[in-house]
Amino acid sequence: MSGEAEQKAYQTESITVTFEARRCLHAAECVQGLPEVFDPTKRPWIQPDRTTAERLAEIVRRCPSGALQYELVPGGTETPEQPTTITRSAAGQLAVRGQLSVDTPHGARAETRVILCGCGQSGLQPYCDHAGPCGR
Repeated sequence: MSGEAEQKAYQTESITVTFEARRCLHAAECVQGLPEVFDPTKRPWIQPDRTTAERLAEIVRRCPSGALQYELVPGGTETPEQPTTITRSAAGQLAVRGQLSVDTPHGARAETRVILCGCGQSGLQPYCDHAGPCGR
């Protein structure tokens, strides 16, 4: 990873959604869940004011990679799933959900959802970026 992760923020009065494009694995949970909010053909592609904060948070939590995150205003953050779960895909990716601390080249990051590389060939270590056989 060359540099700290770049996140874009999209906000309303009651919720801020952040998107870290490098971590997106195109599972399309967001687009399928709320196409009126998540539309990759529009700019900005996330329009959080088109639904309620509660519904938006529900769909963001479906993002398996954690590329999408949210924070409720004022100060409410995503509650990690309990217990923490780890699931290995047939290709070797590790889908992890729960209260996590992920060691990255830039230090530890608090996370609630991640897809970790299982083959060691990701350029976004420890996250999967579809570069190796575990991401295909």
